[in-house]
Amino acid sequence: MNLRSFLLILLIALFAPGLYAQPDGNMERLFRSLNLPGITGITVTRVREGNFTLPGSGQDVGILPAHIRVELVCKPTERSEIKIEVWLPEENWNGRFLGTGNGGLAGAISYWPLISGIRAGFATANTDMGTSDTDGLLFTTFERWEDFGHRSTHEMTVAGKAITAAYYKRKPSFSYFTGCSTGGGQALMEAQRYPEDYDGIISGAPANNRTHIHTGFFWNYRALVDEKECECEFSEEQIRAITAAVVKENAGKDGGAPGDNFLTDPRLATFNTRTLEGLLSEQQIRILDKIYGGAKNPRTAELIYTPFPLGSELYGSGLHYKKDPSRFPKGEMYPLMWSRGGKDFDFKDFDFDGDVDEMDRLLAPALNANSPDLSTFRERGGKLLMYTGTADQIVPFQDAVHYYERVTGQEGSLDKTQEFFLYYLVPGMAHCAGGPGLNDFGQSVGMNVPQSESYNLFIALMKWVEQGIKPGKIFATAFNEANPQKGIRFIRPVYPYPLLPHYTGGDPYSPDSYIPVPHDAGNMQTPAARYLK
Repeated sequence: MNLRSFLLILLIALFAPGLYAQPDGNMERLFRSLNLPGITGITVTRVREGNFTLPGSGQDVGILPAHIRVELVCKPTERSEIKIEVWLPEENWNGRFLGTGNGGLAGAISYWPLISGIRAGFATANTDMGTSDTDGLLFTTFERWEDFGHRSTHEMTVAGKAITAAYYKRKPSFSYFTGCSTGGGQALMEAQRYPEDYDGIISGAPANNRTHIHTGFFWNYRALVDEKECECEFSEEQIRAITAAVVKENAGKDGGAPGDNFLTDPRLATFNTRTLEGLLSEQQIRILDKIYGGAKNPRTAELIYTPFPLGSELYGSGLHYKKDPSRFPKGEMYPLMWSRGGKDFDFKDFDFDGDVDEMDRLLAPALNANSPDLSTFRERGGKLLMYTGTADQIVPFQDAVHYYERVTGQEGSLDKTQEFFLYYLVPGMAHCAGGPGLNDFGQSVGMNVPQSESYNLFIALMKWVEQGIKPGKIFATAFNEANPQKGIRFIRPVYPYPLLPHYTGGDPYSPDSYIPVPHDAGNMQTPAARYLK
């Protein structure tokens, strides 16, 4: 290669956006000098501004600002193997640290929250929750369960904030956490176990009642596959018709507008499955009744976990997914597998009495974030926002409602609870977003709504933490087909629970046609106390 060609390649590498990333030995030495507890590996890469390709997938996610990418390996115990990434904007840092959640069993770094955070100017961190180095379905040690349940998120936070302070030569002014589903469970774990970690937390559709959520999954799966010698599989058309019948029966009776294609408050809904005769077989109606009844202890008839809400049959991991034996058990049964020896787990002989008790004995101390005692988080000035959607099939909103009510009981009053903890129940939202109704109110950084506290939950949280302005009414958006690229279908206000939007007449698409009205629990089923630990 001649000198001219070499210089041309060097200039392209140095100055062309998105074409050059290089290890940064100086930064690596700086971060190693921090001697962070448990950190056994550090890799630092300086990434120039330009198009970024997702590691592992090759997907181009568009332009990212120049940043320092820090990859960490954390081993707080001999058996641990936690991966962490911290991304640091080289310019225009907003002075804040953002911890972000993962989803499902994790099994990898979740890059989209990192991307959203870095674009918004946050020093941002994420973790694989300790499940990517091996087949997480086969975990059989308490150390790994603890890593997944809570320790990985805390280790990410401690390391991330220390690295942020070292790079910018000052501590973050404020620290935030946001996550949904598994990430929502991580959020409540942080507030309960590590109340010093964050100033503000958003917990979406929290999978905090982990062992019992999965018991509920398995209850539904068994109801769908246990019937013998019958044509019991629900077709897509049947599932769609079930949801349509539920909505037709209840729309406009639960606070929403009569023409809504979703329910505002399914706790106020009623539905007789016998109206589906002719559409469903006798066996299918029996299966549906069992699912609507929720997971129960066969010996005591105690409710183990709340059923999915009426009107959500079609959305997210709905009946069409739960009836698929090739995907559903492997993807959703990992706590049951952990408690029964991993790969040797036999789905057919699981007992919803003694086996649930044994799973709780082994796993609940590590995985469940059910404590209503948030007093330490409150006393240090922390602020917590939680949300769920009424069309969420995966983490039924009733579990979050019941958790919020338990916290209120612990605090002694709703007023005292709302000094630091607000909950939004979002009509028609599916799991974390999407769904037939409202699907976006800024519940994560970088959402497709105006960047003001009137439309954006995350901005509202920052205003609360940094300026003492408590959130109230927030305008949520329903995009056509839940896709921001297809335009806005309507906008409707949402309010801190127990208030929900109540239609007063007029244009159902106008937010002015709704006022806040408190709703009671209606016909919500509550799990037995033994299943709330």
